[in-house]
Amino acid sequence: MKLRHWLPWLDWGRQYNRTTAAQDGLAAVIVTLMLIPQSLAYAMLAGLPPVTGLYASILPLLAYALFGSSRALAVGPVAVVSLMTAAALGPLFPAGSAEYIGAAMLLALLSGVILSLMAVLRLGFLANFLSHPVISGFISASGILIAVGQLKHIFGVSGSGGNLLQISSSLWQSLPQIHLQTLLIGLLSLAWLWWARSRLKPLLQHLGLGAGMAGNLTKAGPVLAIITAILVVTVLQLDDSGVKVVGVIPQGLPGMMTPTLDLQLAIVLLPAALLISLVGFVESVSVGQTLAAKRRQRIEPDSELLGLGAANLSAAFSGGYPVTGGFARSVVNYDAGAQTPMAGVFTAAGIGLSVMLLTPLLHNLPQAVLAATIIIAVLSLVDLESLKRTWRYSRPDGAAQAATLLGVLLIGVEAGILLGVGLSLMLFLWRTSQPHMAVVGQVPGSEHFRNIERFAVVESPDVLSLRVDESLYFPNSRYLEERIAELIAARPQVRHLVLMCPGVNLIDASALDSLENIVERLRTAGVQLHLSEVKGPVMDQLKRSSFLQDFGGQVFISQFQALQTLSPQIALDTLKQGAHIAHLPTQLERQAP
Repeated sequence: MKLRHWLPWLDWGRQYNRTTAAQDGLAAVIVTLMLIPQSLAYAMLAGLPPVTGLYASILPLLAYALFGSSRALAVGPVAVVSLMTAAALGPLFPAGSAEYIGAAMLLALLSGVILSLMAVLRLGFLANFLSHPVISGFISASGILIAVGQLKHIFGVSGSGGNLLQISSSLWQSLPQIHLQTLLIGLLSLAWLWWARSRLKPLLQHLGLGAGMAGNLTKAGPVLAIITAILVVTVLQLDDSGVKVVGVIPQGLPGMMTPTLDLQLAIVLLPAALLISLVGFVESVSVGQTLAAKRRQRIEPDSELLGLGAANLSAAFSGGYPVTGGFARSVVNYDAGAQTPMAGVFTAAGIGLSVMLLTPLLHNLPQAVLAATIIIAVLSLVDLESLKRTWRYSRPDGAAQAATLLGVLLIGVEAGILLGVGLSLMLFLWRTSQPHMAVVGQVPGSEHFRNIERFAVVESPDVLSLRVDESLYFPNSRYLEERIAELIAARPQVRHLVLMCPGVNLIDASALDSLENIVERLRTAGVQLHLSEVKGPVMDQLKRSSFLQDFGGQVFISQFQALQTLSPQIALDTLKQGAHIAHLPTQLERQAP
């Protein structure tokens, strides 16, 4: 059972047959057509020779098929990770240099080691620190940054910069040097790719093709753009006129290569490798879970960590760079009918054949076409409406999302995502440092207790019922003491305080110390502390201390039992009141939290 946990192919491989292989093979053909231009383009985005993207689309797919648990996830170069690679390596080495390529392989090695260690140590929960608003803000900002950064290839000018202001300034200064032929190729490519993505499928269906065939031909739109551009450049010899082309792409499969093994460089790249690993894992798991749910399947996070780790390790020793599961590519893989990770194996075979046979034909491929491919692909990632929705629902989450987006755009990729994560954690601590606490009373005609400021309820004059709606730990333990002191001071007739704990999942050592202080202060005021509705794990934790023996009060199963014991007449009289009085919400009149 444990072996199958780490090697999911032992399960799906036993039922593999010709029918499944045919479905996987068809999906592989479609994904290969999509992956070839994307791999070339994303490698260029990462600052690497285009062939690096093809190398990163062969062995990593085989490695993921062995260890990954998703049956539809398509692994390979993706836009966001390519941007992060460029951001990490750009300040260190000239783009495309031998040192740059070796460092990219080292980055993949570090990412592979981190992901594999996380799998073995079951540390997948670390990715939870990247909240959805932070990831959403990061991806939207990355999409904008990538699109603007690719305009230099559309204009045929030089440009550089690590953030939006620097890139925009560089482009503005280079505008007088725009290469008109390159601009024309770029604009026509953009127009075709945009039109093909939104209008080609309906047109093909109108001409009589089925939805499936029309969709598959639509996904091959970038391939048609590449073929057309190569033919135009070759016939008109536009490369001699200044149109920048991909140039010579090495032919043949990559041999075993060794990344730059430099300890100092590894230490410098480690933070970037950690961020790439976490972002890649979150993106892959999100896509994998979404696609698995459609077929009522499930993925194993630990297997995903190991699968992605193995994919990156294989990329490190085959001339590639960091990879992860891509959203658009995986959806295409799923829609094309992929049933198992063997579709990835077939895709790797298709890329391998392309590297051996087709690379000489790509010599005259204009860089502007690859840039157009990237721009159209990443603009679909930009979702600024999400910021508005998040802000309307939760101001703290909206602030974290906005900080991430602006940080990535104005400061840089790594700084932006760290800013978002840091702000998210700070806001979480701030929210939980002032937990919601409600004085509650008994709803007439029932055994239920509700907030006195929201419902028409009955309170006992000598029993104060206080519901705590948050776990008690070091940031909020002092707040609990202050809140209780304030309530007791305002109710001199109270003799019992019942702390109602249905929302308390943890009481740490700091909170336990605060509870002991509360007990002593209440005793001096002639008030006894009690607990009610304490969860089992919290009770187990309290039993490991002397608190339950020393605090002098009782622990009640329910709040009604507490009131029935401490103020029996009030509890009984309220329970007997007519049911028509019960459950009278006063939210329209009272807006208390």
